[in-house]
Amino acid sequence: MESLILVILVIMPGVWSGDWTVTFNDQCALRGTSIVIKCKYDYPFGHFVTSVTWSKAWLVSGRQRLFPVSNLQSSPDHFVYAGNKRGDCSLKINDVHDDDSGAYYFSFVTTLNRWRSQTFLQLSVKELTAVVQPSTVTEGDDVKLTCVSGCPTPTTIVWFRDGQAVPNPVFQVRREDTGRYYCAVLGQETARSASVALNVQYAPKKVSLSISPSGDIFKGSSMTLTCSSDANPPVTQSGYSLYKDGHFIGSGQHHNISDVQPSHSGLYHCQAWNNISWKGSDLINSTQVPLDVQYRPVNVSVSMDPPPVVQGSSVNLTCSSAANPAADNYTWYRTDSPSSSSMLQVGSGQVLSLPSVNASHTGLYFCQARNRLGESNSTEVLVAMKKEEHGGMPLPILAGLGVSLFLTLVLVLIFFWRKQRIHAEKETMLGFKHNGRGLSSSATEDESNSVYANIHRLPSSPPPVTDITPHSQRSSHREHDAPVSSEDEVTYTAVTQKPRDPSLPRHINNSRSKAGETDDAVIYATVAKSS
Repeated sequence: MESLILVILVIMPGVWSGDWTVTFNDQCALRGTSIVIKCKYDYPFGHFVTSVTWSKAWLVSGRQRLFPVSNLQSSPDHFVYAGNKRGDCSLKINDVHDDDSGAYYFSFVTTLNRWRSQTFLQLSVKELTAVVQPSTVTEGDDVKLTCVSGCPTPTTIVWFRDGQAVPNPVFQVRREDTGRYYCAVLGQETARSASVALNVQYAPKKVSLSISPSGDIFKGSSMTLTCSSDANPPVTQSGYSLYKDGHFIGSGQHHNISDVQPSHSGLYHCQAWNNISWKGSDLINSTQVPLDVQYRPVNVSVSMDPPPVVQGSSVNLTCSSAANPAADNYTWYRTDSPSSSSMLQVGSGQVLSLPSVNASHTGLYFCQARNRLGESNSTEVLVAMKKEEHGGMPLPILAGLGVSLFLTLVLVLIFFWRKQRIHAEKETMLGFKHNGRGLSSSATEDESNSVYANIHRLPSSPPPVTDITPHSQRSSHREHDAPVSSEDEVTYTAVTQKPRDPSLPRHINNSRSKAGETDDAVIYATVAKSS
C-alpha cells in the first residue's frame, strides 16, 4: 500500500520536483477559425494549484501591461481554458479575429506560491487570400484558383463562387463563370478569404430588339426601337446598328420615329458588337421584329369596265384603296353634280355592277372605303350614255358600209381615169387623120359636120361664135388672126362624137377601129364670145 502511494506521488507534477516551468510555442491562426494553444506547466513538490490565468500584454502609455483574457473576450466563449490544474494549460480561442494577435502569458497560483511564465507566446492572426489567375479572361480561356495564407497551409481548402461550391480550382471558363470567388477551410467555412472577381469577357448574346409602345402602331404616332444585349464588356452606343429589311438605318441603342408612316412598315433587327468574337463572328444579330403600321383607307379610286357606256350594256365599277388593315366595307353613292349636296346610296361591296345601263343610271359615282380605323371617299367617276352612230347599227354593219363606200370610190376613180385616157386617144387620132392622111376638103367638111352636129349653145352665154376649124388648123389660124380682146369670154362645151358613119371613107372608119374606140367619146371645143 505504501509502494502504490509512492508511485502516484512520483508521476504528479510538482511532486518531488524542484522547477517552476511553463512550456508553449508560438501560434499562427487564420482569421475566423478556432485554435487551441498547446501549453504545459510544472511546479515543485508540496504545492497544490488553486488558480490559473492567461493574460495578454498590451502597451499602455508606452509600458507593457497584462490583462486577463477573461476581461478581454467579446463573448463568453471567445477564450476558453482547455487545461486543468495538474500540468495542462491549453487555451482555446474561438472565431479568431485580428485583435487576438499579440503576446500571451500563463500564470498560476499554488497553496504556497504563484508563478508566471518567463516568456510569452506570440499569436499571429492571418487571413486566407484568394488569387484568380488571370482575373480577366475571354470566354474559353483557362483559369487557376489559388488560396494563399501566412500560416501553414491547412489540410483542405474549398472554393466558392457567389456562395456556390466550385469543384475544380483549374477550369476552362464560360461566360456563366463570371462572379466573385473565395476560398475557405474545409469544416470551418466561416474562415473564408475575401472574395475576388473573375471577369469573363464574351461577345454579345441574347441580342434583342423591342418596340415601344407595345401593341398596334398607328400612322402619325411616335415610337422607339431599342436594342439590348448581354455582353461583357457591355455594348456601347456606337456598337449597336439598326436595320430595316436588310438595309442599314443608323447606329445607337435607341431609334426614335416621331411621325410614323406606312413606309416604316417592315422587318427590323439590330446588330451588336463589343470587339469580342464568338465562333469567328464579331457581329451578333437579333431576331427580326415586324413593324406593321396601321392606317385608315387612303388613295381610294374607282375604275370602270368597260369605260364607254352604251345603253343596254353592262358596266362594273371597282373600288380600290390602300389600308391596313384592309378595307372591309365599301359603300357606293351617286350624285347629280359635283356641287350637289344630295347623295343616293346605290350599293355596297367592292364592285358595283350595272347589268343593263339606261338613262336613269347617268350620274357621278364614288365609293367610300372603311376599316376599323376610319373611312375615306374616292374621287367621282362620271357614268354617261354614249350615243349610237348610224341609227344604232351594229359595228359589223358599219364596217361593211365603210368597205362598200371605199370600193365604190375606187371604181369611180377607175372610170374617170379610163374616160380621160379615151379622150386623149381620140384627140391623137383626129390630129393624125387631118395631117397625115391627106383627106379632101369635102371629106373634111363632112367629118366636121358629123362630129360637131350636136354642138349647142349654153343658155347662160350670149350667142356664141363656134370655131369648128379642125384641130390641126386651129393653131395656124390663131397665128394669123387678130389677137382676141382680153375682154372676150371663152366658153368650153362638150361635144359627143357620133357613131361610125357609113358615108365616110373606109380608111377613116378603119383608123377609128384601130384606136380601139367602140363607144362614144367626149371632146371639147372652144367657143369665143364676140365683144
